[in-house]
Amino acid sequence: MSTPQPPMPQAAAPNWQAESGASCPAYTSPIPVVRTHLGHAIASEWTKIKSVRSTMWTLGVFVLLVVGIGLGAAALIAANASESDLASENPLSFGFFGLLLGTMPIITLGVLTTASEYGTGMIRTTMTACPSRGRVLAAKSIVFFTVAFVVTLVSALLVALADVAMLDGAREPSNEEWLKGTVGISLYIALLGLLSLVIGSIIRHSAGAITIMIGVVLAPLVVALFMFSESLRDLQQALFEYSIPNQLGIFYDNSLSDSGPTGWDPLWIMIGVTAAAFAGAYALLQSRDV
Repeated sequence: MSTPQPPMPQAAAPNWQAESGASCPAYTSPIPVVRTHLGHAIASEWTKIKSVRSTMWTLGVFVLLVVGIGLGAAALIAANASESDLASENPLSFGFFGLLLGTMPIITLGVLTTASEYGTGMIRTTMTACPSRGRVLAAKSIVFFTVAFVVTLVSALLVALADVAMLDGAREPSNEEWLKGTVGISLYIALLGLLSLVIGSIIRHSAGAITIMIGVVLAPLVVALFMFSESLRDLQQALFEYSIPNQLGIFYDNSLSDSGPTGWDPLWIMIGVTAAAFAGAYALLQSRDV
């Protein structure tokens, strides 16, 4: 019969506080800790939008279309129209053609500002750095809208000044026409791009969101052109009046119909549509996973 072994003595845990005579000092990070706010998110989004190549390409194509087509249209009119033909023309209106085509690169950039991050997975890093999803969407919107508005305004103003100088026989635009043909239409196009940004946040797919926005811009006018039935006359008229190309033309007092939006109405319509889409995007952003 084996005899039981005595239990092994256990070493007492070292008492560092007793040996040192004082507690260890707390670690203090040399990096200052500050409470984050919207300004930090805006700075982050500005760094993103200015560092990706898609921004330079889309804005470069936009400026090329607006300036190139705007000046080309004015030069063509100046070479072929007489002074009597130009007497009643608003010289600012010849910038319409370039701005209409320029909506495509603005739409593309707006979609890519949000949807591209979902495609690459970068949105996870963005949301980790800034868990407030509404703040991220607001920062993206502020940065994009500012960039789109400034670039559009500079381009539209350059074309307007050049067209007035080239078309000597045309009448002098009024102050309101100057304001609508430069600031007004720049706000409208920037809001159209912002709407594209919000649609990109909702769809989360670049190609799909761009396709939807191109359809929004072009489909109503194209569909209305092929409505020959008399029973569809009212619908055809509404599509003409509220199509994006017609609303752009209203800023130059060139409308496809005698009824419908006038003056600054297109801007208020676009503000309402964009605000509604923004509210929907914010609600979905809060309820869906990244």
